[in-house]
Amino acid sequence: MASDKKSLVSRRKFLDLTAKGTLASSAIISGFPTIVPASVFGKNAPSNRINVAAIGTGRISRGHDMPGVWQYDNALIMAVCDLDSKRAEAAKQLVNGVYAKKTGKDYDGVRVYTDYRELLLNKDIDAVLVSTPDHWHAPIVIDAVRAKKDVYMQKPASLTIAEGRMMADAVKKSGQIVQVGSQQRSSEQFRYAAELVRNGRIGQLKTVYVGLPGDPSGDEEPPMPVPKNLNYDMWLGTTPEVYYTEKRVHPQADFDRPGWLRCEQFGAGMITGWGAHHVDSAHWAMNTEYTGPVEIWGKADFPKHGLWDVHGIFRTEALYENGVHMIVSNEIPNGIKFEGTEGWIFVSRGDAAVTASDPIAKQNAAKKLDASDPKIITSVIGPNETHLTVSKEHHGNWLESIVSRKEPIAPAEVGHRSCSACLLHHAAMKLNRKLYWDPKKEQFKNDPEANKLLSRTQRAPYAIKLMASAK
Repeated sequence: MASDKKSLVSRRKFLDLTAKGTLASSAIISGFPTIVPASVFGKNAPSNRINVAAIGTGRISRGHDMPGVWQYDNALIMAVCDLDSKRAEAAKQLVNGVYAKKTGKDYDGVRVYTDYRELLLNKDIDAVLVSTPDHWHAPIVIDAVRAKKDVYMQKPASLTIAEGRMMADAVKKSGQIVQVGSQQRSSEQFRYAAELVRNGRIGQLKTVYVGLPGDPSGDEEPPMPVPKNLNYDMWLGTTPEVYYTEKRVHPQADFDRPGWLRCEQFGAGMITGWGAHHVDSAHWAMNTEYTGPVEIWGKADFPKHGLWDVHGIFRTEALYENGVHMIVSNEIPNGIKFEGTEGWIFVSRGDAAVTASDPIAKQNAAKKLDASDPKIITSVIGPNETHLTVSKEHHGNWLESIVSRKEPIAPAEVGHRSCSACLLHHAAMKLNRKLYWDPKKEQFKNDPEANKLLSRTQRAPYAIKLMASAK
Protein backbone atom coordinates (compact mmCIF):
# COMPACT_ATOMS: atom_id res chain seq x y z
CA MET A 1 0.00 0.00 0.00
CA ALA A 2 1.05 3.60 -0.58
CA SER A 3 1.00 4.30 3.13
CA ASP A 4 3.74 1.74 3.67
CA LYS A 5 6.16 3.07 1.07
CA LYS A 6 8.86 5.68 1.43
CA SER A 7 8.99 8.52 -1.09
CA LEU A 8 8.80 6.23 -4.10
CA VAL A 9 8.58 9.09 -6.58
CA SER A 10 11.30 11.68 -6.95
CA ARG A 11 10.08 15.16 -7.85
CA ARG A 12 11.87 14.91 -11.18
CA LYS A 13 10.26 11.55 -11.99
CA PHE A 14 6.89 12.81 -10.79
CA LEU A 15 7.07 15.71 -13.24
CA ASP A 16 8.14 13.43 -16.06
CA LEU A 17 5.23 11.10 -15.39
CA THR A 18 2.82 14.00 -15.17
CA ALA A 19 4.05 15.50 -18.42
CA LYS A 20 3.76 12.19 -20.24
CA GLY A 21 0.33 11.46 -18.81
CA THR A 22 1.46 8.06 -17.44
CA LEU A 23 -0.35 8.45 -14.16
CA ALA A 24 -2.88 5.73 -13.60
CA SER A 25 -0.58 2.89 -14.62
CA SER A 26 1.73 3.43 -11.68
CA ALA A 27 2.04 0.47 -9.36
CA ILE A 28 1.89 2.93 -6.50
CA ILE A 29 -1.89 3.00 -6.64
CA SER A 30 -2.49 -0.62 -7.52
CA GLY A 31 -4.63 -2.73 -5.26
CA PHE A 32 -7.24 -0.01 -4.66
CA PRO A 33 -10.78 0.12 -5.99
CA THR A 34 -11.06 2.64 -8.81
CA ILE A 35 -14.04 4.48 -7.35
CA VAL A 36 -16.62 4.05 -4.64
CA PRO A 37 -19.81 2.41 -5.95
CA ALA A 38 -22.54 4.87 -6.94
CA SER A 39 -24.99 3.12 -4.63
CA VAL A 40 -23.11 4.45 -1.62
CA PHE A 41 -24.02 8.06 -2.41
CA GLY A 42 -27.31 7.68 -4.23
CA LYS A 43 -28.03 10.30 -6.88
CA ASN A 44 -24.48 11.65 -6.81
CA ALA A 45 -23.07 9.13 -9.26
CA PRO A 46 -19.29 8.88 -9.64
CA SER A 47 -19.43 10.77 -12.94
CA ASN A 48 -21.08 13.74 -11.18
CA ARG A 49 -18.98 13.70 -8.06
CA ILE A 50 -15.78 15.61 -7.32
CA ASN A 51 -13.19 13.25 -5.83
CA VAL A 52 -11.10 15.14 -3.31
CA ALA A 53 -7.90 14.23 -1.45
CA ALA A 54 -6.65 15.91 1.73
CA ILE A 55 -2.92 16.67 1.89
CA GLY A 56 -1.96 17.50 5.47
CA THR A 57 -4.39 16.14 8.05
CA GLY A 58 -3.67 18.06 11.23
CA ARG A 59 -5.62 20.67 13.17
CA ILE A 60 -6.79 22.92 10.33
CA SER A 61 -7.64 20.00 8.05
CA ARG A 62 -9.65 18.06 10.64
CA GLY A 63 -11.38 21.12 12.06
CA HIS A 64 -11.99 23.18 8.95
CA ASP A 65 -10.98 21.93 5.51
CA MET A 66 -12.20 18.33 5.45
CA PRO A 67 -15.50 19.25 7.17
CA GLY A 68 -15.81 22.08 4.63
CA VAL A 69 -15.84 19.47 1.85
CA TRP A 70 -17.65 16.48 3.35
CA GLN A 71 -20.73 18.60 4.05
CA TYR A 72 -21.43 18.59 0.29
CA ASP A 73 -22.90 15.47 -1.29
CA ASN A 74 -21.41 16.24 -4.71
CA ALA A 75 -17.90 15.86 -3.28
CA LEU A 76 -16.18 12.82 -1.85
CA ILE A 77 -12.99 12.77 0.21
CA MET A 78 -11.48 9.62 -1.23
CA ALA A 79 -7.87 9.91 0.01
CA VAL A 80 -5.82 11.42 2.80
CA CYS A 81 -2.09 12.10 2.99
CA ASP A 82 0.25 13.09 5.78
CA LEU A 83 3.98 12.76 6.41
CA ASP A 84 3.02 11.56 9.88
CA SER A 85 1.56 8.09 9.23
CA LYS A 86 -0.25 8.15 12.57
CA ARG A 87 -2.10 11.31 11.53
CA ALA A 88 -2.83 9.90 8.09
CA GLU A 89 -4.40 6.80 9.61
CA ALA A 90 -6.39 8.92 12.07
CA ALA A 91 -7.69 10.99 9.15
CA LYS A 92 -8.76 7.83 7.34
CA GLN A 93 -10.73 6.70 10.38
CA LEU A 94 -12.27 10.16 10.77
CA VAL A 95 -13.46 10.41 7.16
CA ASN A 96 -14.62 6.80 6.98
CA GLY A 97 -16.65 7.44 10.13
CA VAL A 98 -18.26 10.54 8.68
CA TYR A 99 -19.34 8.74 5.52
CA ALA A 100 -20.53 5.71 7.47
CA LYS A 101 -22.76 8.04 9.48
CA LYS A 102 -23.99 9.87 6.37
CA THR A 103 -24.85 6.69 4.49
CA GLY A 104 -25.91 4.52 7.42
CA LYS A 105 -23.61 1.79 6.11
CA ASP A 106 -20.15 0.49 6.89
CA TYR A 107 -17.65 2.52 4.92
CA ASP A 108 -13.97 1.93 4.18
CA GLY A 109 -13.35 3.88 0.98
CA VAL A 110 -10.58 6.26 2.04
CA ARG A 111 -7.08 5.60 0.72
CA VAL A 112 -4.00 6.52 2.72
CA TYR A 113 -0.78 8.08 1.44
CA THR A 114 2.30 9.40 3.21
CA ASP A 115 3.82 11.12 0.15
CA TYR A 116 1.68 13.63 -1.72
CA ARG A 117 3.57 12.98 -4.96
CA GLU A 118 2.23 9.45 -5.00
CA LEU A 119 -1.28 10.73 -4.35
CA LEU A 120 -1.07 13.13 -7.30
CA LEU A 121 -0.40 10.21 -9.62
CA ASN A 122 -3.92 8.90 -8.99
CA LYS A 123 -6.11 9.89 -11.95
CA ASP A 124 -9.29 9.26 -9.98
CA ILE A 125 -8.52 12.27 -7.77
CA ASP A 126 -9.96 15.48 -9.20
CA ALA A 127 -8.95 17.99 -6.54
CA VAL A 128 -6.86 18.37 -3.41
CA LEU A 129 -6.98 20.23 -0.13
CA VAL A 130 -3.56 21.57 0.90
CA SER A 131 -3.60 22.00 4.68
CA THR A 132 0.12 21.67 5.41
CA PRO A 133 2.55 23.98 7.22
CA ASP A 134 3.18 27.25 5.35
CA HIS A 135 6.52 26.28 3.82
CA TRP A 136 4.87 23.44 1.86
CA HIS A 137 1.95 25.44 0.42
CA ALA A 138 3.55 26.71 -2.80
CA PRO A 139 5.51 23.54 -3.70
CA ILE A 140 2.48 21.28 -3.37
CA VAL A 141 0.16 23.63 -5.24
CA ILE A 142 2.61 23.87 -8.13
CA ASP A 143 2.92 20.09 -8.28
CA ALA A 144 -0.84 19.66 -8.01
CA VAL A 145 -1.83 22.02 -10.81
CA ARG A 146 0.79 20.45 -13.07
CA ALA A 147 -0.85 17.11 -12.32
CA LYS A 148 -4.14 18.73 -13.44
CA LYS A 149 -5.72 18.79 -9.99
CA ASP A 150 -7.86 21.66 -8.76
CA VAL A 151 -6.72 22.97 -5.38
CA TYR A 152 -8.04 24.48 -2.19
CA MET A 153 -4.96 25.80 -0.41
CA GLN A 154 -4.61 27.13 3.09
CA LYS A 155 -3.27 30.66 3.43
CA PRO A 156 -0.75 32.21 3.46
CA ALA A 157 -0.01 31.49 -0.19
CA SER A 158 3.73 31.02 0.26
CA LEU A 159 6.76 31.20 2.51
CA THR A 160 8.43 33.87 0.36
CA ILE A 161 7.36 36.36 -2.30
CA ALA A 162 9.43 34.57 -4.95
CA GLU A 163 7.69 31.26 -4.20
CA GLY A 164 4.31 32.95 -4.32
CA ARG A 165 5.03 34.38 -7.75
CA MET A 166 6.06 30.93 -9.02
CA MET A 167 2.88 29.46 -7.57
CA ALA A 168 0.57 32.09 -9.07
CA ASP A 169 2.28 31.77 -12.47
CA ALA A 170 2.01 27.98 -12.42
CA VAL A 171 -1.69 28.19 -11.60
CA LYS A 172 -2.34 30.66 -14.43
CA LYS A 173 -0.45 28.49 -16.91
CA SER A 174 -2.28 25.33 -15.83
CA GLY A 175 -5.82 26.66 -16.08
CA GLN A 176 -6.73 24.80 -12.89
CA ILE A 177 -9.14 26.13 -10.26
CA VAL A 178 -7.27 27.24 -7.13
CA GLN A 179 -9.04 28.72 -4.12
CA VAL A 180 -6.94 30.32 -1.38
CA GLY A 181 -8.32 29.78 2.12
CA SER A 182 -9.09 33.47 2.68
CA GLN A 183 -12.52 32.48 3.94
CA GLN A 184 -13.41 35.94 5.24
CA ARG A 185 -14.42 36.66 1.64
CA SER A 186 -17.24 34.17 2.18
CA SER A 187 -18.41 35.92 5.37
CA GLU A 188 -21.26 38.35 4.82
CA GLN A 189 -19.94 41.10 7.10
CA PHE A 190 -16.56 41.31 5.35
CA ARG A 191 -18.15 41.49 1.91
CA TYR A 192 -20.67 44.09 3.04
CA ALA A 193 -17.96 46.21 4.72
CA ALA A 194 -15.93 46.11 1.50
CA GLU A 195 -18.97 47.15 -0.54
CA LEU A 196 -19.72 50.04 1.82
CA VAL A 197 -16.15 51.31 1.54
CA ARG A 198 -16.03 50.91 -2.23
CA ASN A 199 -19.35 52.76 -2.60
CA GLY A 200 -18.19 55.75 -0.60
CA ARG A 201 -20.31 55.37 2.53
CA ILE A 202 -17.42 56.73 4.63
CA GLY A 203 -16.31 59.26 2.01
CA GLN A 204 -12.81 58.99 0.62
CA LEU A 205 -10.86 56.19 2.28
CA LYS A 206 -7.80 57.52 4.06
CA THR A 207 -6.53 55.01 6.63
CA VAL A 208 -6.94 51.29 7.26
CA TYR A 209 -6.13 49.84 10.69
CA VAL A 210 -5.46 46.09 10.78
CA GLY A 211 -5.39 44.42 14.20
CA LEU A 212 -3.88 40.95 14.58
CA PRO A 213 -3.52 38.50 17.47
CA GLY A 214 -0.09 38.03 19.06
CA ASP A 215 2.19 35.06 19.59
CA PRO A 216 4.26 34.53 22.75
CA SER A 217 7.85 33.31 22.67
CA GLY A 218 8.90 30.02 24.26
CA ASP A 219 11.72 28.20 25.99
CA GLU A 220 14.68 26.36 24.56
CA GLU A 221 13.69 22.83 23.60
CA PRO A 222 16.06 19.84 23.64
CA PRO A 223 16.65 17.52 20.67
CA MET A 224 14.40 14.47 20.65
CA PRO A 225 14.35 11.22 18.68
CA VAL A 226 12.28 11.52 15.51
CA PRO A 227 9.08 9.47 15.87
CA LYS A 228 9.06 6.41 13.61
CA ASN A 229 5.72 7.54 12.20
CA LEU A 230 7.09 10.89 10.93
CA ASN A 231 9.08 11.53 7.74
CA TYR A 232 10.89 14.46 9.32
CA ASP A 233 13.32 15.09 6.48
CA MET A 234 10.49 15.61 4.02
CA TRP A 235 8.52 17.57 6.61
CA LEU A 236 11.41 20.09 6.69
CA GLY A 237 11.17 20.26 2.90
CA THR A 238 12.96 23.20 1.31
CA THR A 239 14.05 24.60 4.67
CA PRO A 240 17.41 23.93 6.41
CA GLU A 241 18.04 20.71 8.30
CA VAL A 242 17.60 21.25 12.06
CA TYR A 243 17.20 18.83 14.95
CA TYR A 244 13.79 17.42 15.74
CA THR A 245 11.93 18.46 18.83
CA GLU A 246 8.20 18.00 19.18
CA LYS A 247 7.38 21.67 19.75
CA ARG A 248 9.05 22.55 16.45
CA VAL A 249 6.61 20.34 14.54
CA HIS A 250 3.21 19.24 15.89
CA PRO A 251 1.92 17.40 18.97
CA GLN A 252 2.11 13.63 18.82
CA ALA A 253 -0.70 13.08 21.33
CA ASP A 254 -3.40 15.36 19.89
CA PHE A 255 -4.24 17.96 17.24
CA ASP A 256 -3.67 21.16 19.20
CA ARG A 257 -2.07 24.25 17.68
CA PRO A 258 1.35 23.20 16.31
CA GLY A 259 4.66 24.77 17.27
CA TRP A 260 5.88 25.37 13.71
CA LEU A 261 3.55 28.37 13.56
CA ARG A 262 6.01 30.18 15.83
CA CYS A 263 9.19 29.24 13.96
CA GLU A 264 10.41 31.66 11.26
CA GLN A 265 11.92 28.74 9.38
CA PHE A 266 8.41 27.67 8.40
CA GLY A 267 6.42 30.92 8.40
CA ALA A 268 6.52 34.59 9.34
CA GLY A 269 4.21 34.40 12.36
CA MET A 270 0.97 36.29 12.84
CA ILE A 271 1.82 38.86 10.16
CA THR A 272 1.06 36.16 7.57
CA GLY A 273 -0.94 33.76 9.76
CA TRP A 274 -3.78 36.17 10.46
CA GLY A 275 -2.44 39.04 8.37
CA ALA A 276 -3.17 37.10 5.19
CA HIS A 277 -6.85 37.15 6.18
CA HIS A 278 -7.19 40.75 7.27
CA VAL A 279 -4.91 42.28 4.64
CA ASP A 280 -6.83 40.33 2.00
CA SER A 281 -10.13 41.73 3.31
CA ALA A 282 -8.60 45.20 3.40
CA HIS A 283 -7.38 44.87 -0.19
CA TRP A 284 -10.88 43.80 -1.22
CA ALA A 285 -12.34 47.02 0.17
CA MET A 286 -9.45 49.15 -1.11
CA ASN A 287 -9.72 47.72 -4.65
CA THR A 288 -6.01 46.85 -4.53
CA GLU A 289 -6.30 43.06 -4.89
CA TYR A 290 -3.83 42.83 -7.77
CA THR A 291 -1.18 45.23 -6.55
CA GLY A 292 0.48 46.13 -3.26
CA PRO A 293 1.93 48.97 -1.21
CA VAL A 294 4.66 51.25 -2.55
CA GLU A 295 6.20 52.19 0.82
CA ILE A 296 6.48 50.04 3.96
CA TRP A 297 8.03 50.80 7.34
CA GLY A 298 7.81 49.78 10.98
CA LYS A 299 9.41 47.78 13.75
CA ALA A 300 8.90 44.68 15.85
CA ASP A 301 10.25 42.89 18.88
CA PHE A 302 11.77 39.47 18.22
CA PRO A 303 12.60 36.85 20.90
CA LYS A 304 16.25 36.81 21.89
CA HIS A 305 16.22 33.15 22.94
CA GLY A 306 14.06 30.06 22.75
CA LEU A 307 12.81 27.78 20.00
CA TRP A 308 9.95 30.04 18.94
CA ASP A 309 11.34 33.08 17.15
CA VAL A 310 8.56 34.79 15.16
CA HIS A 311 7.82 38.44 15.83
CA GLY A 312 6.17 39.60 19.04
CA ILE A 313 4.76 43.09 19.58
CA PHE A 314 4.93 45.06 16.34
CA ARG A 315 3.62 48.04 14.42
CA THR A 316 4.17 48.36 10.68
CA GLU A 317 2.75 50.79 8.17
CA ALA A 318 2.33 50.97 4.42
CA LEU A 319 1.36 53.53 1.81
CA TYR A 320 -0.48 52.54 -1.38
CA GLU A 321 -0.32 54.30 -4.72
CA ASN A 322 -3.93 55.46 -4.26
CA GLY A 323 -2.89 57.35 -1.13
CA VAL A 324 -4.39 54.95 1.43
CA HIS A 325 -2.30 54.50 4.57
CA MET A 326 -2.40 51.06 6.25
CA ILE A 327 -1.34 50.47 9.86
CA VAL A 328 -0.91 46.89 11.11
CA SER A 329 -0.28 45.95 14.73
CA ASN A 330 -1.11 43.38 17.39
CA GLU A 331 -1.90 46.30 19.72
CA ILE A 332 -4.96 47.21 17.61
CA PRO A 333 -8.27 45.35 18.27
CA ASN A 334 -8.48 42.20 16.15
CA GLY A 335 -10.24 43.22 12.96
CA ILE A 336 -10.13 45.94 10.31
CA LYS A 337 -11.09 49.59 10.69
CA PHE A 338 -11.63 51.67 7.56
CA GLU A 339 -11.41 55.39 8.24
CA GLY A 340 -12.62 57.87 5.64
CA THR A 341 -13.34 61.57 5.31
CA GLU A 342 -16.97 61.03 6.43
CA GLY A 343 -16.78 58.27 9.03
CA TRP A 344 -15.43 54.81 9.80
CA ILE A 345 -16.39 51.13 9.58
CA PHE A 346 -15.00 48.32 11.73
CA VAL A 347 -15.35 44.66 10.73
CA SER A 348 -14.18 41.47 12.44
CA ARG A 349 -15.03 37.82 12.89
CA GLY A 350 -16.61 38.63 16.23
CA ASP A 351 -16.05 35.61 18.43
CA ALA A 352 -16.02 33.13 15.55
CA ALA A 353 -13.09 30.70 15.38
CA VAL A 354 -11.98 28.31 12.66
CA THR A 355 -10.65 25.87 15.24
CA ALA A 356 -10.94 25.69 19.02
CA SER A 357 -7.28 26.68 19.46
CA ASP A 358 -7.46 29.85 17.35
CA PRO A 359 -5.86 32.76 19.24
CA ILE A 360 -8.84 35.11 19.07
CA ALA A 361 -8.99 37.95 21.56
CA LYS A 362 -12.77 37.86 21.96
CA GLN A 363 -12.90 40.89 24.23
CA ASN A 364 -11.29 42.97 21.47
CA ALA A 365 -13.48 41.77 18.62
CA ALA A 366 -16.98 41.40 20.02
CA LYS A 367 -18.77 43.18 17.16
CA LYS A 368 -18.76 41.75 13.67
CA LEU A 369 -19.66 45.11 12.15
CA ASP A 370 -19.64 48.62 13.62
CA ALA A 371 -19.54 52.16 12.29
CA SER A 372 -19.25 55.79 13.34
CA ASP A 373 -22.91 56.23 12.40
CA PRO A 374 -25.41 53.32 12.58
CA LYS A 375 -26.93 54.54 9.32
CA ILE A 376 -23.76 53.49 7.51
CA ILE A 377 -24.27 49.82 8.26
CA THR A 378 -27.98 49.87 7.48
CA SER A 379 -27.27 51.37 4.09
CA VAL A 380 -28.54 49.47 1.06
CA ILE A 381 -26.17 48.97 -1.87
CA GLY A 382 -28.11 50.12 -4.91
CA PRO A 383 -28.42 48.16 -8.17
CA ASN A 384 -26.12 50.58 -10.02
CA GLU A 385 -23.44 50.54 -7.31
CA THR A 386 -20.47 48.19 -6.86
CA HIS A 387 -21.50 44.69 -5.82
CA LEU A 388 -18.83 42.15 -4.91
CA THR A 389 -18.99 38.39 -5.48
CA VAL A 390 -21.33 36.62 -3.08
CA SER A 391 -20.15 33.34 -1.58
CA LYS A 392 -22.15 31.60 1.13
CA GLU A 393 -19.37 29.20 2.10
CA HIS A 394 -15.74 29.13 1.00
CA HIS A 395 -15.31 25.42 0.28
CA GLY A 396 -18.67 25.38 -1.45
CA ASN A 397 -17.61 28.27 -3.66
CA TRP A 398 -14.51 26.27 -4.63
CA LEU A 399 -16.59 23.20 -5.52
CA GLU A 400 -18.96 25.37 -7.57
CA SER A 401 -15.98 26.79 -9.44
CA ILE A 402 -14.66 23.32 -10.17
CA VAL A 403 -17.95 22.52 -11.88
CA SER A 404 -18.38 25.84 -13.70
CA ARG A 405 -14.63 26.39 -14.40
CA LYS A 406 -15.15 30.02 -13.41
CA GLU A 407 -12.69 31.80 -11.11
CA PRO A 408 -13.39 31.31 -7.38
CA ILE A 409 -13.81 34.16 -4.93
CA ALA A 410 -10.19 33.94 -3.67
CA PRO A 411 -8.01 33.02 -6.69
CA ALA A 412 -4.29 32.32 -6.57
CA GLU A 413 -3.09 35.71 -7.82
CA VAL A 414 -5.18 37.56 -5.23
CA GLY A 415 -3.92 35.25 -2.49
CA HIS A 416 -0.35 35.83 -3.60
CA ARG A 417 -0.80 39.60 -3.47
CA SER A 418 -2.30 39.44 0.03
CA CYS A 419 0.53 37.23 1.23
CA SER A 420 3.23 39.31 -0.45
CA ALA A 421 1.92 42.47 1.21
CA CYS A 422 2.22 40.74 4.59
CA LEU A 423 5.75 39.61 3.76
CA LEU A 424 6.62 43.20 2.90
CA HIS A 425 5.55 44.21 6.40
CA HIS A 426 7.71 41.38 7.73
CA ALA A 427 10.69 42.67 5.71
CA ALA A 428 10.20 46.10 7.28
CA MET A 429 10.22 44.46 10.73
CA LYS A 430 13.49 42.69 9.95
CA LEU A 431 15.29 45.70 8.46
CA ASN A 432 13.71 48.33 10.74
CA ARG A 433 13.68 51.03 8.04
CA LYS A 434 11.49 52.37 5.25
CA LEU A 435 11.33 50.22 2.13
CA TYR A 436 10.20 51.20 -1.35
CA TRP A 437 8.35 48.56 -3.39
CA ASP A 438 7.50 48.23 -7.07
CA PRO A 439 4.27 46.16 -7.20
CA LYS A 440 4.59 45.54 -10.95
CA LYS A 441 8.15 44.24 -10.91
CA GLU A 442 7.72 42.77 -7.41
CA GLN A 443 11.12 44.10 -6.40
CA PHE A 444 12.36 46.61 -3.85
CA LYS A 445 13.63 49.76 -5.50
CA ASN A 446 17.42 50.16 -5.43
CA ASP A 447 17.72 48.00 -2.31
CA PRO A 448 19.83 44.82 -2.74
CA GLU A 449 19.68 44.07 0.98
CA ALA A 450 15.87 44.08 1.00
CA ASN A 451 15.67 42.10 -2.24
CA LYS A 452 17.59 39.27 -0.60
CA LEU A 453 14.49 38.75 1.57
CA LEU A 454 12.33 37.91 -1.45
CA SER A 455 13.59 34.32 -1.54
CA ARG A 456 15.41 31.76 0.59
CA THR A 457 18.04 29.16 -0.18
CA GLN A 458 16.22 25.89 -0.73
CA ARG A 459 17.39 22.49 0.38
CA ALA A 460 17.74 19.60 -2.07
CA PRO A 461 15.93 17.54 -3.15
CA TYR A 462 12.88 19.65 -2.36
CA ALA A 463 13.90 22.90 -4.06
CA ILE A 464 11.01 24.56 -5.84
CA LYS A 465 13.29 26.10 -8.46
CA LEU A 466 14.14 22.63 -9.81
CA MET A 467 10.49 21.74 -10.11
CA ALA A 468 9.47 25.11 -11.51
CA SER A 469 12.02 24.88 -14.33
CA ALA A 470 11.24 21.30 -15.27
CA LYS A 471 9.49 20.59 -18.56
